[in-house]
Amino acid sequence: MSDTPTDEDSIGIDAARDIAEVPAVELINTVAVHLLSAAAVKVGLADDPQEQTDLDEARKLITALAGLVTAAATEIGDHHARPLRDGLRSLQLAFREASAIPDAPGKGPGEKYTGPVN
Repeated sequence: MSDTPTDEDSIGIDAARDIAEVPAVELINTVAVHLLSAAAVKVGLADDPQEQTDLDEARKLITALAGLVTAAATEIGDHHARPLRDGLRSLQLAFREASAIPDAPGKGPGEKYTGPVN
């Protein structure tokens, strides 16, 4: 075995160095936006809803987003959390509208973190 770094090792070191320079607020927002975008597609808000809608997957993504936004809100501040909460609420309402069998109040995706969405 060689102790000489390979190109793959250098890429890993560069990626770790790059991510070390990114503020936590930016990382949290980036992850939240990815979850929000993926959930929007799965709830049927994309170009091809017949092919892309998957409410089981949407439920998981919305719940994960709700947990992240709820847990991070005090850390990232209202300025960053408010638009994430707004997007989350819109997704929760879109899910409720897309679902053939409505969840009971407080039982929809993410509502254990956000409370009932009307």
